[in-house]
Amino acid sequence: MTLGEIALWREIKGKKLGVRFSRQIPINCYIVDFYCKDLKLAIEVDGSFHFKDGQQKKDARRQKSLESLGVHFIRFSDFDVKNHLSWVLEEIRKTIDKLERGNHP
Repeated sequence: MTLGEIALWREIKGKKLGVRFSRQIPINCYIVDFYCKDLKLAIEVDGSFHFKDGQQKKDARRQKSLESLGVHFIRFSDFDVKNHLSWVLEEIRKTIDKLERGNHP
């Protein structure tokens, strides 16, 4: 796990946001960083690897494939998680609220 992933995990584990997240969860043939099964919500934290040549296209294909299974995605850069954690948590809360109300983000 990256430092950003570790920091985020501390804030979302144990139903701290009102829903249960698990980490490093396999879905189909992919693994997502964090996943709330009840909301079908995946959270991805993109480190520097995700910005290398061709990786963003691969990530987009992967995300589209998982979205076709009904998985909702929210993505953050590792930089934002480390430097703007309160903003990241607020964005996650907003997404959870929308999904719980039946509105897709």
